[in-house]
Amino acid sequence: MTDFPVDLSEFDAVDFTDGTADSGSVAGPQPVVAVVGRPNVGKSTLVNRIIGRRQAVVEDVPGVTRDRVPYDASWNGRRFTVVDTGGWEPDARDRAAAIAAQAEIAVQTADVVVFVVDATVGPTDMDEKAVRMLRRSSKPVILVGNKADNQNIELEVNSLWSLGLGEPYPVSALHGRGSGDLLDAILAAMPPAPPILEGAPRGPRRVALVGRPNVGKSSLLNRISKEERAVVDSVAGTTVDPVDSLVEMDGEIFQFVDTAGLRKRVNQASGTEYYASLRTAGAIEAAEVAVVLLDAGEPISEQDQRVLTQVVEAGRALVIAFNKWDLVDADRRFYLDKEIDRDLKRIPWAIRVNISAKTGRAVDKLAPAIRRALASWEQRIPTGALNQWLTALTQATPHPVRGGRAPRVLFATQAGVAPPRIVLFTTGPFDAGYQRFVERKLREEFGFEGSPVEVSVRPRKKLGPGGRGKAHG
Repeated sequence: MTDFPVDLSEFDAVDFTDGTADSGSVAGPQPVVAVVGRPNVGKSTLVNRIIGRRQAVVEDVPGVTRDRVPYDASWNGRRFTVVDTGGWEPDARDRAAAIAAQAEIAVQTADVVVFVVDATVGPTDMDEKAVRMLRRSSKPVILVGNKADNQNIELEVNSLWSLGLGEPYPVSALHGRGSGDLLDAILAAMPPAPPILEGAPRGPRRVALVGRPNVGKSSLLNRISKEERAVVDSVAGTTVDPVDSLVEMDGEIFQFVDTAGLRKRVNQASGTEYYASLRTAGAIEAAEVAVVLLDAGEPISEQDQRVLTQVVEAGRALVIAFNKWDLVDADRRFYLDKEIDRDLKRIPWAIRVNISAKTGRAVDKLAPAIRRALASWEQRIPTGALNQWLTALTQATPHPVRGGRAPRVLFATQAGVAPPRIVLFTTGPFDAGYQRFVERKLREEFGFEGSPVEVSVRPRKKLGPGGRGKAHG
């Protein structure tokens, strides 16, 4: 951005990059991660762990996977492709040779290679020959000691240093131990994110379907997709791994992720629930908008509040769907209005719809609500209009006097979208209450329904003891 009427060198740095591609733009090709190793070391199980769903076929016999099979995956907002391969064997013949050749092609076409070794067996001659093949590829290789299902086996993973591929990562693909550290290492080894390609057609909008257990997430997904996409059971916790579904609503394709219900904080959960929570958090991070389901027939709970906080802190657009509305009587509606005023007062901007996944009541209102939230999430205010409005606001209601003078706004700009980020360049720090006042008035003027808005203040730097920086304009 150029031609600012204020010398930005007098202020702390501001990141003017957007959180996501603008509408009509799309990122370049996704990085490719190849998972390779000798037969029956748990490659497909690890692939399922990485992609967050049981999609790769797993069976306790060698040779189940034969071809290169790609899957979409994401971690911490970065999308990539995981390629599952068959077992690599040196000097293989016939069908085994064809399987090994497919694995070598996957290595050559990958950006990062994950080499899987059985931690319960340790390095074998076959593994050492595979290492020589991997070194010829000159690709970054991450060494994984799989089947490290307990702490004792984790200690045995140290023997894999002898392969000369650097630090081995102890992982239990079956139980999820160490998977987060491995995914962080994969992201660190990837090439930098590609530039945004302007004008390219974008993919389906990504919608995370979240909420505490048994509020009807899978039922809603089945209702809007008009088929049984997800298992539905009255027992809470039926869904553990996220389930991706392309769903057409109101003439548009959306990519829905039906996630496991969040019961506890991630750091308090254990076992399957811990990894379900991690995957749900990852689904929110990878989504553009979250539809949070609440049970209209029950009080808004601490778990509901935690889910909403997670979505807001992730900076995602938000639609709150009160499900099971067909079971709500007049008395419950009265108390629900009171609960909304009390428990959701910090997010009055969230779009609310009352639905019934069971009967289909008002489900057709979801698509327009999602579109409105996304439009706000990507809304940009022209700099001139923003400053004209802000000047009128601060003149009508100036900042309270602090220390003998009131800080003033010198200039304002929108630094980014998805979510919208407004930066105020000021002569001094603002009170938190006045900052919230500006955000409230900003919403009244420009909308932003269904989207969080980040309003930050950049006070002018002091130049020397007791000195003040000069401002232009």
